[in-house]
Amino acid sequence: MSEPKAPTPAPGDTYKGWLFKWTNYIKGYQRRWFVLSNGLLSYYRTQAEMGHTCRGTINLATANIAVEDSCNFVISNGGTQTYHLKASSEVERQRWITALELAKAKAFRMQAESDDSGDESTPPAAGQGGGARNSEVQSTLRTLGSKVEDLSTCNDLIAKHGSALQRSLSELEGVRLGGETSEKIRQVTERATLFRITSNAMINACRDFLALAQAHSKRWQKALQAEREQRVRLEETLEQLAKQHNHLERAFRGATVLPPSQSNPAIDSKGSVPGKGDASDEDEENEFFDACEDVQEFITVPADPKYHRRSGSNVSGISSEMGMDDGTTSLDEQSMASNPESPQSQEVVPVRKRRTRIPDKPNYSLNLWSIMKNCIGKELSKIPMPVNFNEPLSMLQRLSEDLEYYELLDRGAKCQSSLEQMCYVAAFTVSSYSTTVHRTGKPFNPLLGETFELDRLQESGYRSLCEQVSHHPPAAAHHAISERGWTLRQEIALASKFRGKYLSIMPLGSIHCIFEKSNNHYTWKKVTTTVHNIIVGKLWIDQSGEIDIVNHRTGDRCHLKFAPYSYFSRDVARKVTGVVTDKDGKAHYVLSGTWDEKMECSRVMQSSRGGENGADGRQKTVYQTLKAKELWRKTPLPEGAENMYYFSTLALTLNEPEEGVAPTDSRKRPDQRLMEQGRWEEANAEKQRLEEKQRTARREREREANRSANPEEALIEDSISDSPLKTEEVEIATEPSETTDKTDTDETSSDLSLSSGHQDSYKAMWFDRCVDPMTGEPTHIYRGGYWETKEQGNWDSCPDIF
Repeated sequence: MSEPKAPTPAPGDTYKGWLFKWTNYIKGYQRRWFVLSNGLLSYYRTQAEMGHTCRGTINLATANIAVEDSCNFVISNGGTQTYHLKASSEVERQRWITALELAKAKAFRMQAESDDSGDESTPPAAGQGGGARNSEVQSTLRTLGSKVEDLSTCNDLIAKHGSALQRSLSELEGVRLGGETSEKIRQVTERATLFRITSNAMINACRDFLALAQAHSKRWQKALQAEREQRVRLEETLEQLAKQHNHLERAFRGATVLPPSQSNPAIDSKGSVPGKGDASDEDEENEFFDACEDVQEFITVPADPKYHRRSGSNVSGISSEMGMDDGTTSLDEQSMASNPESPQSQEVVPVRKRRTRIPDKPNYSLNLWSIMKNCIGKELSKIPMPVNFNEPLSMLQRLSEDLEYYELLDRGAKCQSSLEQMCYVAAFTVSSYSTTVHRTGKPFNPLLGETFELDRLQESGYRSLCEQVSHHPPAAAHHAISERGWTLRQEIALASKFRGKYLSIMPLGSIHCIFEKSNNHYTWKKVTTTVHNIIVGKLWIDQSGEIDIVNHRTGDRCHLKFAPYSYFSRDVARKVTGVVTDKDGKAHYVLSGTWDEKMECSRVMQSSRGGENGADGRQKTVYQTLKAKELWRKTPLPEGAENMYYFSTLALTLNEPEEGVAPTDSRKRPDQRLMEQGRWEEANAEKQRLEEKQRTARREREREANRSANPEEALIEDSISDSPLKTEEVEIATEPSETTDKTDTDETSSDLSLSSGHQDSYKAMWFDRCVDPMTGEPTHIYRGGYWETKEQGNWDSCPDIF
């Protein structure tokens, strides 16, 4: 079956087609789909792989292109990459050679321009109207310049092929009729074809140049006129401000009589102004220009990044006068404009400097098998674990680390399209796993009633509160609210199983994200975390499973798949793929990336069935997408993170001591603090004390609940408790049940309570248990009051758990 005729390559355009690539001596040449774009030659097994899996890419800026015979050619970048390619025909090979030469010339020019422009000044900020228009004009000029360079390259190629054609014609005239006639005629025909291909490329480049020039000429005229009018308005405004300043200063001088040394701060200690006279015309002119400079500096100079601007109303007002009405306001300006409680005055508050290091992890050796060999098949909540396997953070703090990349929700809150917003929510969902890739330490299991607050209102505009609301199963409730217009809440309970070689952790519960402006309500669940090589080898963590993110208001969905690691898989490790669909099932975005590095999204232009068959025999869907856009990229770990439990920059600050937090806050947990300081033996003893204290508190709650329910039985129980035999025989006779409640997730399974079948009457401090109206699941929802109590500084109602 003949291949479809490929289009003539136009300068600067993407060129695609099938080529045969040499793989090895067993398989020989294999058919691959090649894409030439932006100076890069990439190849895929099929067209369906273009949206998610690239098999290889070579940069043509430093590549060498060599022709071997009529259909074969070689592309090499100096030894590290070499592609031996074969086209289906000689004409098809020449089409690719022409396109590759054009792309190589353009890539070389772009690389040289980028090297030359490395020391140039940065362009104006995107948020400024004038700077944005100037940037657009400069971009168009660069595009036109690139087209002119394409024309120059095509001209050189036409001259080259034209000379070759002329030589062939000259040779044809001198050849006698004979055996060589047919060969010479074939050469003339081939070179004429090559000349026609190159000529068509030049014609297309000329057509693109003319279309761009016609399309942008009117826009340039309008932009120039707008710049002139804006400059006139700005000059008038500055002149008016200067006159008002001069008038106020004169009125002040006339109304107040001050000594010469106090009337002007520029006067030196001798009472004279160097180089100036008193109340002269030159003095007034200098005052005028000083006023202009002050206003200009206030408008253009950015704020110091070490400070947080609480109100941007003055700046936004001046910006609107300067034509900054294109919707490119900064995130801080939007959040402050939407906050009615922001002060109208310019209040600059210094941002607290957070710590960047913790004590290095001590090198303690411990035999894990001696602890775990008798625990196979049991839940992790019933395995006694010393702090040697922990990290100095609680599970509540690990849950707060989901907000590591809160900026994704900030950007999602600004989206007008719910489908685009879904992409940012999906990227945020994946980003929460990036901190776990090297974190093999087990977090401290929170005590019942333990809390953790993460107040980043000044730095990042959000507040977060976690509380341990249940103990069997262990469950934590989390509520975060941002000034940027989003709310995140979740209740996570962990179910875990130790299988000998690996440990599986299954989070239970739903996560909710609500955007205030659009009222979009998203829900999803977490995937399974697996810790491998528990007994032998180096510990490593994998995430696997599927996530369905649902927008309950619009019906949009995003299906994410976390591919489990496989030694035999040819895909990239920790791969995540996803598709965003509307309520009718139509795909709009394709997501791809890894949960430990980055996520990208590509807009779907067209989808169809007909790709390669999947493992289940069904045909795969082929998505034709635009260029991928990066949604999220992981921030590198701080220096020396391998000695600090592989904590991220945020994780290093979570256990930092802070004034004003609740007495139940994880920062005040003594065993966790001792472990962070490297005093592990003391931490183990303190951990046992806290667990025993909580067991005693739980038994007391059960007795109180039993007294309320059965007063007569309570009297008998009290008499037994007061006897010398106490309850040892009762405890021995009590059989363990699957619903036996535990007061600490680290205690052993042999510790059974008196009333194992009794329901614990514990009630959370800051969260109310109810049925979620969106999912119908029982959950805990924040009822308020914590931050108000913190402002009052009255924590008398908090229990004493430490």
